[in-house]
Amino acid sequence: MAVDRERVAALVRELLEAIGEDPDRPGLRQTPERVASAYAEFFAGVGEDATEPLAHTISVAQGPAPETLPSGAVMLRDIRFRSICEHHLLPFRGHAHIAYLPGEQVVGLGALPKVVDVIASRPQVQERLGEQVADAIASSLDARGVLVVLAATHECVTMRGGQQSDSSTVTIAARGELTNPIARAELIALLPARGLNRGGGHAG
Repeated sequence: MAVDRERVAALVRELLEAIGEDPDRPGLRQTPERVASAYAEFFAGVGEDATEPLAHTISVAQGPAPETLPSGAVMLRDIRFRSICEHHLLPFRGHAHIAYLPGEQVVGLGALPKVVDVIASRPQVQERLGEQVADAIASSLDARGVLVVLAATHECVTMRGGQQSDSSTVTIAARGELTNPIARAELIALLPARGLNRGGGHAG
């Protein structure tokens, strides 16, 4: 469902008036339209199918070495994401790290960031975001297990209230065999420490 830009712009104009500003002063005249365009981007995932990027899978058994099936995890680290917290409509951003234990089917690695992008482009909370990414992968692939680790900084924490500018939040969602703490710990040990300590910073 596309964002109603005209309606958003009208509401932003009303909001500016509500905080005591003059929406007709030079610096704010284009603000309603600018916010409407930004919201169209921020919330492009509303109503979209997050599993669609996973629709095309690759059969390992039909490849050049069909007798060699994956025995371990496939992990894609440091997927940058940004989302909008549904509690205060303030941004949070960071890195997603995704691992799965493939069965006979694997997916192109470029599909995983697309899943994150779709689900993050909705009003969100980090806890649900990771669970929804894990569910999308688990339901679309014949994966034996899925692990999604998100590390992010939240402007509702860094800019308001206690203003904890150095804080970051880490969440973990697991499915299948990767709900086992030992199996999960082995993969978490492969994640970059900097990416976990400072979700919005550079991971490496």
